[in-house]
Amino acid sequence: MAPPPSTAVSPIVSLLVRILTFVCLLISVIILITNTYTQSSDFGDVKTKFTDFRAYRYLLGAIVIGLAYTLFQTALTIFLVSTGNRIGGDGMLQLDFYGDKVISYVLATGAAASFGMTQDLKTLVDRSDSGVDKFLSKADAATSLCLLGFLFAAISSIFSAFSLPKRA
Repeated sequence: MAPPPSTAVSPIVSLLVRILTFVCLLISVIILITNTYTQSSDFGDVKTKFTDFRAYRYLLGAIVIGLAYTLFQTALTIFLVSTGNRIGGDGMLQLDFYGDKVISYVLATGAAASFGMTQDLKTLVDRSDSGVDKFLSKADAATSLCLLGFLFAAISSIFSAFSLPKRA
């Protein structure tokens, strides 16, 4: 009689999803930290940076935490793929599962706060100035990539749930 099929996801697929998460978050942080806007007025130039808004700072924090965790998990998954052994055994499966859940929620809240902030700014500022529109569009792009990173992190969370040991 053949053994029952395994519901665990291949480590290579898990590695691919983690790499996609990392790439999305890395591009998002690059776009976000380079997002500035300078407006000339009678009183001089006024430079607006993403750090002037709490929601964008929160997004940056969420992305940095997501990047650190994803890099850590990617290294562990590369070790698993290359050696066939998991560092930490079944205890590490719990960390994978709960860590993936927490990180995906952090990324989702960062993206949600940033989307809300951008929409509020779009209604409050004069968008006839192309610089403001470009600033807000770059913020939306960074947020969208963070949201995509959240989706990959959520998929990774589902994969890690499949790997949990079955208990009776």
